[in-house]
Amino acid sequence: MFKQASWIEKLQLSKHIEGGYYTQSYISDSEYKTLDGEKRAIASSIYFLLEDTDFSAFHRLKSDEIWNFHYGAVFTIAAIDLEGELHFFELGVDLEKGQYPQVVIPKGWIFGSYTTSGFGVCGCVVAPGFEYEDFELFTQKTLLLEYPKHEEIIKRLTRK
Repeated sequence: MFKQASWIEKLQLSKHIEGGYYTQSYISDSEYKTLDGEKRAIASSIYFLLEDTDFSAFHRLKSDEIWNFHYGAVFTIAAIDLEGELHFFELGVDLEKGQYPQVVIPKGWIFGSYTTSGFGVCGCVVAPGFEYEDFELFTQKTLLLEYPKHEEIIKRLTRK
């Protein structure tokens, strides 16, 4: 059984701006032209490690993101859809407890994640491929103004 430090070392993970650790594991050579005329890789993928002392802060992408469970603690993904409704998804392998080994977050949704016991490792595939210019990280103040009814989870998954 690997310890957290082993995963970080063997996968060559670095600190992620949203929280946790990551490394890009794949980027397609094939390109796609967006409706805005921008070129993007067809898809990209990262390994992502999150420990229970940290969280992945609320952010939004212009692409769909597919989360795939690999190891360890269950990820709770909180997502605010385009109508402002809050959804929770459990990324894990215990189907009897309502967990799923794969979760899809549609483009435009605001989402973040956390674990509650130890650390977890997953893979995240973004299609079209991830670009930092398509990434929006939110402040607590901004989200509380827009979605005051989700105050508890917003405070849990944002940095001031």
